Amino acid sequence: MSIGGGVHAAIERACSIGCTAMQIFVKNNMQWFARPLTRPEIGAFLKHTQRRELLSVFAHANYLINLAATNPQFHANSLRALAEELIRADQLKLPFLVLHPGAHLGAGEEAGLESIIESIDRVLSGIPKIKTRIALETTAGQGSCLGSKFEHLAYIISRVREPERLCICLDTAHVFAAGYDIGSESAVRKVFAQFHRIIGLDRLVAIHLNDSKTARGSRVDRHEHIGKGKIGLAAFRFIMRNRRFRKIPKVLETPKGKDLREDVENLKTLRALL
Repeated sequence: MSIGGGVHAAIERACSIGCTAMQIFVKNNMQWFARPLTRPEIGAFLKHTQRRELLSVFAHANYLINLAATNPQFHANSLRALAEELIRADQLKLPFLVLHPGAHLGAGEEAGLESIIESIDRVLSGIPKIKTRIALETTAGQGSCLGSKFEHLAYIISRVREPERLCICLDTAHVFAAGYDIGSESAVRKVFAQFHRIIGLDRLVAIHLNDSKTARGSRVDRHEHIGKGKIGLAAFRFIMRNRRFRKIPKVLETPKGKDLREDVENLKTLRALL
């Protein structure tokens, strides 16, 4: 949901179409930095009369952050931006901040993963009292983006100094574009079994429910409305009906206009699968 007009306005937008979970940016998602949140802004969000209607609210980091950046200034900006966004999310009492791990930009997977691990350690060591966790997101593997393999995320978690401060957000469009077969119930069941074996379902804290405009294994990140893309409804039916995922918040990142009409349709499609 957009935070245009203030972070509290996102609550009103979500509740206006019957959401029970919501994802927001804690600042402009295409700018490095922003002025600190004021006490009135934080209070307007935390004390909003409709806040209780949302069972889960969490944040997504801005898209400029790249913890594997090879340019020193870009990398320094990424570290500072991540720390600031974690602080903002913590002020809003959000449990986690979804983050794309990073892109190695030609340095290679191994070097990129090591840079991400070192970067996470540096950021978290500088904000020891922040309770908001980092939720590493599965990626489509576009370009040199890391996180398209469950093994990438498991490796990062296993090597950081404070693994308890990391968790995972799974994106259906991303795992599909990355090459994972979720086109049938038996196939998606196997993928989640693989996820559990490599990472552990106890790490899964959120699911982005997005269909994909591109084919499986395309490594191209293009989101589509539920049931209108290449994935098909089987994966979404499995996720919506499986008891194991009942308490895991699920959000849409599908295209939409200001009237949120598309969100209403996608929510209707997903809830019909129950």
